[in-house]
Amino acid sequence: MEVTLAQALAVAASVLAVAAAATRAGGSVAARLGVPPAEANQSRLHRLVRRLGGSRPVRRLPGAEALSRRLALAGWSVPVEEVLGWKVLLALSFGLVAVLAPPPASVLAPVLAIAGFRFPDLAAGAGARRRLRQADRELPLLLDLLAAASSAGLSGQVALRKAIEATEGPLSEELSAVTRSVDLGARWRDELRAAADRLGLSDLRRAAATLTRSESLGSSLSDSLSELATQVRDARRAAAAERARTAPVKMLFPLVFLVLPAFLLLTVVPVLVTTLRSIS
Repeated sequence: MEVTLAQALAVAASVLAVAAAATRAGGSVAARLGVPPAEANQSRLHRLVRRLGGSRPVRRLPGAEALSRRLALAGWSVPVEEVLGWKVLLALSFGLVAVLAPPPASVLAPVLAIAGFRFPDLAAGAGARRRLRQADRELPLLLDLLAAASSAGLSGQVALRKAIEATEGPLSEELSAVTRSVDLGARWRDELRAAADRLGLSDLRRAAATLTRSESLGSSLSDSLSELATQVRDARRAAAAERARTAPVKMLFPLVFLVLPAFLLLTVVPVLVTTLRSIS
């Protein structure tokens, strides 16, 4: 135990010495350049982490492409190289702490290293799911705005632009990227279809198919979008009613195994204890 504590203190002292040297060097350079030392140290740290994450062995680790997609869906403006660098640093730090711990805890070194390596993936995945749920909730409003704009005589592309400008949120941000690509020369129908496939929203795919079909066949866009908006709202209303019907079944487990035992402990057990004491 004493040896392990001494090793941990030695490692911590080494890390602090290196960090102090880097901070002092960064502060002197920042003072010469007229940059605040805090910003210089932060950028220096970010450069080191990005260099670690951008190295060839780290880039070849499994899950780098999936992590890049999760970061894009979560809307995080963080380079994937920086996140990969933090994954490696977290894995090494957690593993080192577990190795330097007393023998019972040192067995968990591989588990802690894997947990540190996977933590950024889990955080990015949770952020992506939360952002996609918010984008999915904004879709009916976008369809209503598209129907209103098309009923005013606007074409599909112009109606889409007006609807995006009138909304805000993750869905508007993703579709704004579509309009920027169109401004650079891309076809708006292809970009809209690609955005729907990237987000994985079935209702957005249906909206893209409706816009494409109306543009190709020359059918009434306002009627098609109004019907689609009504169908989407009815489907979501039915889904919400279905979740409400399944709520009592989901509440059965905590009611039986948590609430009922607590109720028995507070009411029946004191009566039984009092009765047994009176009998004895």
